[in-house]
Amino acid sequence: MQIVTRLVILFCMLASPSLVLAQQPSFDADGAMHLEAEKLAIVTGQGRFEFDAEIADQPAEHAQGLMFRKKMPTRHGMLFVFGETRQITMWMKNTVLPLDMVFIGPDGTVAGVRERTVPFSEDIIASPGPVSHVLELNAGVARLIGLKKGDKVEHRSFAGQ
Repeated sequence: MQIVTRLVILFCMLASPSLVLAQQPSFDADGAMHLEAEKLAIVTGQGRFEFDAEIADQPAEHAQGLMFRKKMPTRHGMLFVFGETRQITMWMKNTVLPLDMVFIGPDGTVAGVRERTVPFSEDIIASPGPVSHVLELNAGVARLIGLKKGDKVEHRSFAGQ
């Protein structure tokens, strides 16, 4: 019976290679990881702002993040989905770009923002309390859109969205 199950799984994988390949990150020559991007929106007192966010939802993706990335479009970012609500710590080791880090609760409410993090720093950047997501944006974007604690982030990974 195990052979039949394995053959069925193999057939499904061969019949739909895009399903398997879509989940795999790609890496450029410098070692920067690139993941599939999805739409998300940030709602602030200044309006609703749409972004393309690469979704990092696996431990290896969390560890790599935006390391070695030399550039990123203005309306682009990386959303770290942790799958549980807890204290999160980040750092900027091997990260070339200065970033704004947005700490987000499970319902999409912004718990805090750390602006203009220092490239290559190994200092720990801790969430202001338990969160389930972190959104990394280019440095200066948070200020540009008026992002602050209590604002909302809209994406399918948040409860009720």
